[in-house]
Amino acid sequence: MARRPLPRILSNGGAQLARSRELARTAADSAADVLQPLITIARGLGRLASAARRRWAETPKDRRGALLFLVASVLLIVALMPYGPLLAAIALMAAAAWQGRDRTPPAPEGPDDSGAQRLASLYEALVPYFSLAEDPEPLYAHGGSWEKAFPAYEFDADGRFAHLVIRYPAYFTDGEAAARARIEHLLTAKAGRGREYRFDWDEEANHLTLTVLAPLPTDIAAQRFVTAPGETVLGFTDPTEVQRTLPLTHGEERRDVPPVVWRTGPRSTEPHLLALGQPGSGTSTLLRSVALQALQHGGDLVIVDGGGTGEYACLTGRDGVLAVECGLTGALAGLEWAAQETERRLIAVNRARQEGRPPPDDTRRPLWILLDRPGAFAHLASADGRRDPQSLLQVPLRHGRAARVTVVVAEQLDAYDTLSDAVRQHTRARVVLGPADAGLLASVLGAPPPTTPVARTVPGRGYARLGAGPVHRLQVPATPDPYDDAADRAHREAVLELLPPRTTPADGEHVPEVPGGEQDPTAPADQDPREPGARPAPDDTVPEPATGAEPAPAGPVPVLTEAERPRTVPTLGKPEEPKRKKSVPTLIKP
Repeated sequence: MARRPLPRILSNGGAQLARSRELARTAADSAADVLQPLITIARGLGRLASAARRRWAETPKDRRGALLFLVASVLLIVALMPYGPLLAAIALMAAAAWQGRDRTPPAPEGPDDSGAQRLASLYEALVPYFSLAEDPEPLYAHGGSWEKAFPAYEFDADGRFAHLVIRYPAYFTDGEAAARARIEHLLTAKAGRGREYRFDWDEEANHLTLTVLAPLPTDIAAQRFVTAPGETVLGFTDPTEVQRTLPLTHGEERRDVPPVVWRTGPRSTEPHLLALGQPGSGTSTLLRSVALQALQHGGDLVIVDGGGTGEYACLTGRDGVLAVECGLTGALAGLEWAAQETERRLIAVNRARQEGRPPPDDTRRPLWILLDRPGAFAHLASADGRRDPQSLLQVPLRHGRAARVTVVVAEQLDAYDTLSDAVRQHTRARVVLGPADAGLLASVLGAPPPTTPVARTVPGRGYARLGAGPVHRLQVPATPDPYDDAADRAHREAVLELLPPRTTPADGEHVPEVPGGEQDPTAPADQDPREPGARPAPDDTVPEPATGAEPAPAGPVPVLTEAERPRTVPTLGKPEEPKRKKSVPTLIKP
């Protein structure tokens, strides 16, 4: 499949056109300010001419001669008078200026009746929180005036608050989180539910600013983002929160959108990511987006799907995807190999540094370990008397940054307690998707969100925090399963265009593909992948986990034998039947 060229890093044509329009609008406003007197006089002359034409048209024909004689007499007298023409010109300009004045009625000061009623109701609701009986001159009192309490306010087209500045007394405990939460909850109820609000507390000036936030764009599909190696776009946020924008393509339109960029690699302070959310909130979509971006920059992927729903079947057999496991045996084998590979890389890098040589090339290629719902394997492992796959993540989590190994874990919010201590301690980059209360968000992210959470959200909507940074609103780009018929067709085609080509199996067996290099997204989901237009399905062979393996020495990396290769297994809960042995791509490339 041919790769599409990356878009230019420079500003696109839409941004240049917008800047040109802004410059032209500024120049026009400046010229209008300078030429305002001439514009007023010209408008007045036009109005006087129109009035003269109307008077001439209303005059009967038998009286028009007398009217012309009267006008001519006046002009003759003015011409014969000393300074008559000059005085007449001055009088004409004065009349034109008076007639050309702006007659637009001034905007009414203050809100209308509906807005005044809203402000009065909000003022009365705040009286119990912002008043004390000992205050001799209370700013808030029952039956008082709201003009001093609300110095600035704006309303939208529906008559609801769009912007509001609230003054509060100095003795209010604005430094306590509980006191702030009560005021924010009250303002959310009075300003209208179903919207997101940002509250900015100015303790020095005793001002609280309420701002209504516009919804984040939900129509951005997966595409090749203009990022450097080691940068991953988690989603998009408000333009006032970040100082960077990315040029994106939306159909034939191009626009700049502010992203939330997660940086990985040896110099990253948050090398691993944890994504939590409710079912259907978009955690699997986030993992697919991260996987496609990792493949774009030449990384190797090991994917473990604990849900067993086939969300990552589109990545099976792709170039750079080492394994896609959805069973306990394959998950243990794949994660055990990842731990050994991390140790091998650490040993190779250490030897190279001691000898004064650069690290080997095979240690510079990023290795990504993506786990979706690893808690589902904990119960199976406990029932089968085997180790929890999460215990194999301690080495990649602790030493993955130096070995260029990145771990991304996605789990449901109700299973947050099933995650191991190593996962919760070493995943400093956090993402929470879907509806959640402020207390839960604060406990997971380590800080409360800057906006009010809403009860209903679209898939992929949530919050993100990278390390000790601020909490950002987040909207994950639409990256659905391309084999899901219920998803949008345009979004599925965008994902198919980003998928790398399929690799040839290790034993030389060729897996045919459909014409065009990709499967038709509208094809049935139960077809065999080796037939034209069929959907890929994981292998059915159950591998034996490799035990007792030693870390490989520095130098060329050997290829694993057939018995050591982790393989894809069927979905959880189905009986495993012995079938014809199939070859799989090697986990380590020579």
